[in-house]
Amino acid sequence: MSSFITTLLGAEDPSQSISWILPEQAEYVYGGLSSIIIFGLLWKFAGPQIKKAMAARTERIQKELDSSASARQTAEEEAGRIRSALGDINAERSRILAEADAQAASLLSEGRARIEVEMRDLQTKAEADIAAAMSRSSDELRAEIARLSSIAAERAVSSALNDGTKQGLVEDFISKVGA
Repeated sequence: MSSFITTLLGAEDPSQSISWILPEQAEYVYGGLSSIIIFGLLWKFAGPQIKKAMAARTERIQKELDSSASARQTAEEEAGRIRSALGDINAERSRILAEADAQAASLLSEGRARIEVEMRDLQTKAEADIAAAMSRSSDELRAEIARLSSIAAERAVSSALNDGTKQGLVEDFISKVGA
């Protein structure tokens, strides 16, 4: 018994065994029993938690896959709407450009018509102004010619008539008027 007590109290060197690689026979028993108890407790208590965590993980991954599929479907629909809107934008752009071209052509034709009318009015007014200027200048020319003619006739008569001729003309005039 003393060996048992010394073994329990640690009088012997516990690091000493039969083999330097293999443990004692009792350690196999105690180690095996403690491993079985620990694995059993883990199986009983941690097993359901592990299953629950794995199921939650699977469910979370499935939700992410479903949401990504839904997001992809939404993105594809949005891309389709954008593509159709882009087609609508091109059609709208073409319509607006055609409308602008039509308005520009209309404005050009209206502008040309208005300019032609203004040109005819200006031409008519210019012709009237030219006719009036010709009439005025013609009248002024006649007046100037008449003035110059009377000056020339007066000079011609005064140079051609001397005092004796003038006296004879005056007496002739008086005799005719008196008779």
